[in-house]
Amino acid sequence: MDSILTYLSNIPWWGWLIIFLLVVAIRDIFLQRAHTISHNYPIVGHLRYWLESIGPEMRQYFVANNREELPFNRIERSWIYASAKKENNYEGFGTDRDIYQHQHIFVNNAMIPYKISEDHPNKFDKTFLPCAKVMGAYNKRKKPYRPASVINVSAMSFGSLSAKAIESLNKGVKIAGAYHNTGEGGLSPYHSNGGDVIFHFGTGYFGVRDENGNFSMEKLIKLVNDNPFIRAIEVKLSQGAKPGKGGVLPGAKISHEIAKIRGVEVGKDVLSPPNHSAFSNVQEMSDFIEDIAEATGLPVGIKAAIGKLEQWEELANIMLKTGKGPDFITVDGGEGGTGAAPPSFADHVSLPWVYGFSDLYKLFQNHGLTERIVFIGSGKLGFPAKAAMAFAMGADCINVAREAMMSIGCIQAQVCHTNRCPSGVATQNKWLQNGIDTTLKSARLAQYFKTFRKELVEITHAAGYEHPCQFRMSDIEMNVDDHNLSKELNRTYMYEKTAVRFNGMQNLKDCLYLGSKQNETHLKNT
Repeated sequence: MDSILTYLSNIPWWGWLIIFLLVVAIRDIFLQRAHTISHNYPIVGHLRYWLESIGPEMRQYFVANNREELPFNRIERSWIYASAKKENNYEGFGTDRDIYQHQHIFVNNAMIPYKISEDHPNKFDKTFLPCAKVMGAYNKRKKPYRPASVINVSAMSFGSLSAKAIESLNKGVKIAGAYHNTGEGGLSPYHSNGGDVIFHFGTGYFGVRDENGNFSMEKLIKLVNDNPFIRAIEVKLSQGAKPGKGGVLPGAKISHEIAKIRGVEVGKDVLSPPNHSAFSNVQEMSDFIEDIAEATGLPVGIKAAIGKLEQWEELANIMLKTGKGPDFITVDGGEGGTGAAPPSFADHVSLPWVYGFSDLYKLFQNHGLTERIVFIGSGKLGFPAKAAMAFAMGADCINVAREAMMSIGCIQAQVCHTNRCPSGVATQNKWLQNGIDTTLKSARLAQYFKTFRKELVEITHAAGYEHPCQFRMSDIEMNVDDHNLSKELNRTYMYEKTAVRFNGMQNLKDCLYLGSKQNETHLKNT
């Protein structure tokens, strides 16, 4: 025995390496049948699988050009990173974008830009840009809400994102004066750091479900009363990543904390079905919205990806007949988002944002309903020029998800669904989360929002307007082919947005900063 140990101890390192490789080769040839390449090319075949696994990273950093990647290219990511860090986000020597590319956006600037006066709100705060409309004003909700920022955090739940990511986002929106949509994972302690919150729930009713998994009005009322920073309720009908398909939260990811917040069992798989159990048709949905608004006093809206329009037509007719309906509608683009989905859904089900939004807006406009609704756009709109296009089409606010994630450190690794997010943003792994400094990241989210608003205001002024709600469809052109075929948005999508009632930024500032009781009365009368 001693002689064997002595012999083994005398084997050089390269000898052990050869032995290891021989063991791997024997295993590849004789003991596994799952991988043909490894069987036919033992040892070397593993190199192929390793290179394939790091292919996205290799292409991202060494192969793809600045404008080539999807869903966000390097220039877009760099603009967000620089904006969030308050670094130089300018370009030199002209754009490297192909401005003749299909669907490239042009903002038609005025010969003489809008000039702000010495006492104009933007003279003192270049980032001041509240929503021109009030959620719940038309339906006279008890607690109407005017978002103080036109850019806000979209629905991303705790469980999908890490605790530190949610905390960073909420602290960031407080600094930026924006709101934070909870996503459908329930209201967590990490949403309670001072930012305005829109409570969002889907078919799983997480956080407001009874023991049988059905919606509980009593729990929702208690939640709203206990958390006065909840300013509106959003009912999710579908999302851009996988409309019409429910999700499964694996039991292995359900910790005691997540189970308590969502109202589910620890370690047991939880299904979010495709359909709501609280309603089964459009009329019942409309009644459900009214019941929630009456019980909570808050504005209530719906979120959906857009496809067929028949049921939306039915909703519009109900709104005309009853004078009731959702206070806001969030339109999600089929471009997908933070939710993991099968490629068959992510690539093909539901319309891209510009197609879906234009179809829906036209429908409500034809019924004379656009002034009643605050329209929220969600689908890669977190850039000033894209936002200008969205406002010209009829959007009143922008929700951002992936752009917000990037502002707090996401590197677009595209492994959100694996629980191995290297930046700690989309994982429940405690070690990976430890890399997030919530004080630093919240400041970066806030700075990204402020930079976004500042540049959107500047684009608006360049077009001759005071607020982006004043953009018209004809102010934006989009490449169809050459310039002779380039069309303004109103000719491309065949409608003209309804003019938003806007009495100047000073009026918005007065509305936002009046005393709470005066403000509530003012909003109801606006």
